Amino acid sequence: MSATPPLSSRFATHEVENQPVALRDYNVWEGDAALREAVEREGGRWAADHLDEYGALAGGRLVDVGYTANENKPKLRSFDRYGRRIDEVEFHPAYHELMTEAMRYGMNGFAWRNANRAGAHVARAAVMYIGSQADAGVGCPMSMTYAAIPALRHNPALADKWVPKLISTEYDPRSVPMEQKKGCTIGMGMTEKQGGSDVRANTTRAIRQADGSYELVGHKWFFSAPMCDAHLVLAQAQGGLSCFLVPRFRPDGSRNAVEIQRLKDKLGDWSNASSEVEFQGALGELVGEEGRGIQVIIEMVALTRLDCMTGSSSQMRQALVQALHHTRQRKAFGKLLIDQPLMRNVLADLALESEAAIALTLRIARAIDTASRDAHEAALARIATAIGKYWICKRAVPFVNEAQECLGGIGYVEETMMPRLYRQAPLNSIWEGSGNVQCLDVLRALRKEPETRDALLAELAAAKGMNGDYDAALASLPAMFDDVETMEFRSRAIVERAALMLQGCVLLQSGQPDIAAAFCRSRLAGEHGLAFGTLHADAPVGLLIERAMAA
Repeated sequence: MSATPPLSSRFATHEVENQPVALRDYNVWEGDAALREAVEREGGRWAADHLDEYGALAGGRLVDVGYTANENKPKLRSFDRYGRRIDEVEFHPAYHELMTEAMRYGMNGFAWRNANRAGAHVARAAVMYIGSQADAGVGCPMSMTYAAIPALRHNPALADKWVPKLISTEYDPRSVPMEQKKGCTIGMGMTEKQGGSDVRANTTRAIRQADGSYELVGHKWFFSAPMCDAHLVLAQAQGGLSCFLVPRFRPDGSRNAVEIQRLKDKLGDWSNASSEVEFQGALGELVGEEGRGIQVIIEMVALTRLDCMTGSSSQMRQALVQALHHTRQRKAFGKLLIDQPLMRNVLADLALESEAAIALTLRIARAIDTASRDAHEAALARIATAIGKYWICKRAVPFVNEAQECLGGIGYVEETMMPRLYRQAPLNSIWEGSGNVQCLDVLRALRKEPETRDALLAELAAAKGMNGDYDAALASLPAMFDDVETMEFRSRAIVERAALMLQGCVLLQSGQPDIAAAFCRSRLAGEHGLAFGTLHADAPVGLLIERAMAA
């Protein structure tokens, strides 16, 4: 008579098999051929070692740090234990670690510290693209700190005081006056309840004081990154809507009269904080001239919009990395998912979209980089930033969802990164002006700055003759601008087409003719469905997947 099996074996579950191992210790820079080529093409090759070092960190230790930061949301501490108002935001140490590395590698100041080198803004965009793949929550304060520099220069005294600390590589999270810190961050407070993107409807008042400073009274519906050392704020002064620097602390070291009402309970971006605030006679220092607040702040917005593109491109890339990692380990119906013909179409299509996104993003970064010394690049940056921001940020949501689907059910589970990426994906299409705002901005540029249309068409003409599908699309583009009466109604279609043309233009000049041809055929000639995974049968699927492999 055989012995009864031990209880533990009788109730043991099956062995875990046909499940991927988690992606660990890969180099975000080294594994991304499209990124490396784009950085070199647009003039940032000199930063390769720096990017490689950060890439190893972003694909290594910071991955787990990003998970931890998202599992522990920031908390508002309005009062200390004795009832004194402190208005501080408490973050988990993991978030501080992400911020420490982001500043160390220059997400805030790399471009400004290397301003004498061509491609500085290209290299800095690559820093953000790399770091955001570990977690996107640092992007908001880092982007605003980076983008505030041109605005602050409208007040040289403020710039002399603040800029050295805003471009510092040292992160200092202490809630103390900026004079006591080696590194500072800056946020933004534009939006009010009644106006949203229509900042001219702002009601916050700025009252000039005898010493030349201002007291601000009012509210902000979205006050980004309230833990920053100062914020740039729009308020109504006697001369009209104006821009002010509002520090957290007054010169005497006392807390400024900015009261945080609550933190926003957001869909995503969990590791970072957004808030609503009241100004109760808060100290503000004028940046630029009274009545010219929009003109001052638009210089900041141009850079934060670039970062919206960079962030969305980064999220798409990381979603693709996760999908590729899963499908090359998971079997179904006798072979790996990555070898299944239909899955290969999906993965290749996602890889093509990802390549086009980072290619256009870094081309616009180069335009911004050279705008001060090249009229064509300045005009191109003016119009292409809004075009790229509209399209790339729009594509992130369906892209991440398609990549999520490649993982099946596990892609809907928080233990993978996919739900976090999916929650994050809509943010950049809303932040710094929704899609309609971007389209209206493009129309405004075309109407008031005709040199922007000339620059756009000249840029696109550079790839003429390289691909028949591209040439046909190029020939039809000017007619889309001709019907002025219906242009606003049609503006999404116009901007979308312009974005696809710009992506095709960059790819055609990228040295990857098969990939460029596949893009033009699918995106410009219409041989593509409304979903990813609808590439034509002879698309360079193998090449696209091979180039996209991260580890």
